[in-house]
Amino acid sequence: MSDRKTTDEIGPLLGPADVRELAAALGVRPTKQRGQNFVIDANTVRRIVRTAQVRPDDVVVEVGPGLGSLTLALLEAADRVTAVEIDDVLAAALPGTVAARLPERADRFTLVHSDALHITELPGPAPTALVANLPYNVAVPVLLHMLERFPTIERTLVMVQAEVADRLAAGPGNKVYGVPSVKANWYAEVKRAGAIGRNVFWPAPNVESGLVSLVRRAEPLPSRVSREEVFAVVDAAFAQRRKTLRAALAGWAGSASAAEAALVAAGVSPQARGESLTIESFIAIAENKVPAADATDQEPTR
Repeated sequence: MSDRKTTDEIGPLLGPADVRELAAALGVRPTKQRGQNFVIDANTVRRIVRTAQVRPDDVVVEVGPGLGSLTLALLEAADRVTAVEIDDVLAAALPGTVAARLPERADRFTLVHSDALHITELPGPAPTALVANLPYNVAVPVLLHMLERFPTIERTLVMVQAEVADRLAAGPGNKVYGVPSVKANWYAEVKRAGAIGRNVFWPAPNVESGLVSLVRRAEPLPSRVSREEVFAVVDAAFAQRRKTLRAALAGWAGSASAAEAALVAAGVSPQARGESLTIESFIAIAENKVPAADATDQEPTR
């Protein structure tokens, strides 16, 4: 049976045959190095747009648009779409695809040819939403970077490897709760928003995918210290997961006894482990760190 669907069925969106034809014309083969798996199912990209609750006034930023499957669906629903693409060939081709398949919206599309991890500003109006099929190998750092650099992003929906989705949405006490969970929670309320099967991709990945929704907090978490200081505690706590926080935070605090003092002042048991703590607890620990000058006479790590 042919995998070609009629224009009436999918409109301007890309079906399986369209994706393969575009890739062949460009001489493109998805690469594992960049974690590329192109979505070939129009129903899936429409579902993503619905789940993301994209509004007609939204300025959406998309990372890793590839051949444009999700881009076209976003352009149908949003006011504007800015796509960030690192691949030279894909970045050069995407504006033409948009102009050919959705000409009436082409002036609402902007292509930024860059590495999303190095983006510090975007052209045009500030983005209000981030919607993306993130390359599996850089999903977490890209997500956290975009949330940090663009505080106007209110809503995010990303498609990532199912295991990564579980980590991002995990809460304290969950066995997969870790650094991504805590850092994402600094910025937003995070939850799983659905599963995506392998057969909607070309090539089909060896793993399942999942959708993660992040709604930015209306007010930043109260903290007397910077995000960087809080994240330093998070990194230290999970670098040695099996150790108690008294031991795991010894390097960060200057000594085990200094770590214990910060933990007790924050209302956290020195015998606890990082996976049991909320983001608020990590903030409290960072706020109660003993200044280095006051910790010089503390005992070494046991």
